[in-house]
Amino acid sequence: MIAAFPKLEDAKKIKNVLNRNGYNDILACNSASQVIAAANESDGGIVLCGYKLADMHYSELYGYLPRDFRMLLAASPARIEECPIGDIMCLSMPIHSHELVSTLHAMMLELTHPKKNSRPQKKRRSEKEEKIIRDAKALLMERNHLSEEEAHKYIQKLSMDSGNSMAETASMILAFE
Repeated sequence: MIAAFPKLEDAKKIKNVLNRNGYNDILACNSASQVIAAANESDGGIVLCGYKLADMHYSELYGYLPRDFRMLLAASPARIEECPIGDIMCLSMPIHSHELVSTLHAMMLELTHPKKNSRPQKKRRSEKEEKIIRDAKALLMERNHLSEEEAHKYIQKLSMDSGNSMAETASMILAFE
């Protein structure tokens, strides 16, 4: 686990709180370059960081982290609302130790027991299926004066609502032509 805040004293305080709660092997940093170097030498973990470090914004740092790392952002409620990245967990400042510990516990469980992929791997559509979808979109565009994107979204929504593939849904649209 890596605690990274603009003031090294803050990172060390977080480290001490976590040590008292049973979390060991925590690195305290005050720059993104330190975090990236440590993360690249690790097998995964969690980066707990502030909104802006001395050399990088949290969102930039997130982009440089290896895939087996998660991020917990500690920031003001206003800054958290601006967080566009859905994979980042957030805690409002000031941080309460029990909230921090319980959030980190949940994140550690996710890292050690990742969710099974709830949906199967997408299989590629055949050329025939792609043509059926293109034809159905063309029909919707002509008949209903939809844009290509709107026609695609319409087929996609019908597909999800009915539980059929997009190709099956497109075939049904063409059948009712």
